[in-house]
Amino acid sequence: MAGIPDRAYNAACGRLASRLGISLAAARRRVEQRAAKEGQRETEARLQLAETMLLEAEAAGVNNGPVHTAMLRAVGQDEYFMTED
Repeated sequence: MAGIPDRAYNAACGRLASRLGISLAAARRRVEQRAAKEGQRETEARLQLAETMLLEAEAAGVNNGPVHTAMLRAVGQDEYFMTED
């Protein structure tokens, strides 16, 4: 899928990705899928949709970033584990 060269659209998808704790590509894919479902084709409409999806995630209290960060922390004996010398 070719990238849309709109900086504001990419920034909105980036904020959505940060909020949901997913990659930028995954956030853009979600916006693109929802835009296709709603029949929106213009970049401006997709920008508004990305911002709306961000507001919906904030209103729902979705913030997976800290959860994913906590999952990456080593616990117990794994803290000193090495795969090679």
